Amino acid sequence: MIKLNETSQSQVTEFILMGITNHPELQGSLFVVFLLNYMATAVCNLGLIILTRVDSHLNTPMYFFLRHLAFVDLGYSTAIGPKMLVGFTEEKNIISYNGCAAQLVCFAIFITSEFFMMSAMAYDRYVAICKPLLYVVIMSDRVCWIFVAISYLYGIMVCLVITTETFKSSFCESNIIRHFYCDCLPLLSIACSDTSETELIIMTFAALNLVSSLSIILISYMFILVAILRMNSAEGRQKAFSTCGSHLTVVAVFYGTLLFMYLQPQSSHSFDKDKMASVFYTLVIPMLNPLIYSLRNKEVKGALKRLFKKLCKHSL
Repeated sequence: MIKLNETSQSQVTEFILMGITNHPELQGSLFVVFLLNYMATAVCNLGLIILTRVDSHLNTPMYFFLRHLAFVDLGYSTAIGPKMLVGFTEEKNIISYNGCAAQLVCFAIFITSEFFMMSAMAYDRYVAICKPLLYVVIMSDRVCWIFVAISYLYGIMVCLVITTETFKSSFCESNIIRHFYCDCLPLLSIACSDTSETELIIMTFAALNLVSSLSIILISYMFILVAILRMNSAEGRQKAFSTCGSHLTVVAVFYGTLLFMYLQPQSSHSFDKDKMASVFYTLVIPMLNPLIYSLRNKEVKGALKRLFKKLCKHSL
């Protein structure tokens, strides 16, 4: 068990991450579990990126956004997963001051981009179902790239503000972070300077990201539902639902986890509960997303079969 300590330095040069558990006997088992988790995340997301790139049948806006969703999933899981795995093998999971800042930067960019990547995918489904005849015109390559660029640029802007505000604080007493990665709120909890303004900025951005992206998704699906209910053909309704099923599942899992964290009463909030929720949305969801899209999507399954046939032909 890591013992909390105090540092007498005027400013810390490194932090100690407490990790997921304080029980040493669980470290080995958790290392295996999260190693398999990260390997599956990397293989599935890289596979989806490659598959949607090389298969001409998947050269559509929907799979363009899916490719970038896989990229951001891989990005923020890689910002956290490998360092966490190293921590399971060490008595003290130490991360340098600069390393901590770099981890927060990478995580914040990708997780913020994910919000608006999902919003773009919801809008894409809205256009496909509600305005099918204008789909090619509205969702042109230029528009798709603009949506993706906005997601990344906004993610970078938010990340720079949050990281700068967080590391403006003085860490002159405790250097123990009660978390398994460098996140802003656990960092601010050990600062010895006034962090009320920084916490307000962070919570404002968090609420803005959550509410704005979820509003776009809900409004898009409200119009989609109305359009589906107006369809005369049962086959058409089923096809429309099937094209949205994977995205709806991903949205429900991702936003459900975040709402669980943010809508808890203040009295029931704890680092342990937040830590478990964080494990789910930073490490489990990036693994689930490509599986959901692969297992529920006939076009992805078809692309996989075509790819395997090509590989088998080349190997013969």
